[in-house]
Amino acid sequence: MRPPSDKHHPISLQEVENQIYLIRGQKVMIDTDLARLYGVTTFNLNKAVKRNRLRFPTDFMFQLTNQELSDLIFQNGIARSSGHGGRRSLPFAFTQEGVAMISSVLRSDEAIQMNILIMRAFVRLKEVNMSHAELNRRLDSLEERYDQQFSSIFEAIRELISDRSVPRKRVIGLGKKNV
Repeated sequence: MRPPSDKHHPISLQEVENQIYLIRGQKVMIDTDLARLYGVTTFNLNKAVKRNRLRFPTDFMFQLTNQELSDLIFQNGIARSSGHGGRRSLPFAFTQEGVAMISSVLRSDEAIQMNILIMRAFVRLKEVNMSHAELNRRLDSLEERYDQQFSSIFEAIRELISDRSVPRKRVIGLGKKNV
């Protein structure tokens, strides 16, 4: 990823969206990604958060478990060096509200601009999810109208638009079919 300080190559909304993960049923950003976007070290970002701990209740920020970190690394192909990338503790995850609060503890103009971009990414993802919900409502309406005639078609469409991020697994071996 490009460094945020590179004025010739600004970070796109898509790049920010790609750093928003679903953990514990919430859309979050990881402290290392946020630090990189804000142009500070992860240590300094977390230090600023710890100095202002009252601004970050558990619904704004939480620390990942070992299993959540392993799942994140596995599912998203995040590179990991030994340990936690040289860290002594597990990463922190920040919800949209937590990211908004970070702007109150990092007070540079660059941090404000980056925060605006991140908020736009969260809003855009919510809009996409809402459009999926509306599409599902319309499919339900059509399915009721045309009953069993097209139920297999509607099921196939639902499968295509589902939020499943886990690809189908292939069974490898003689005489076994793909699942």
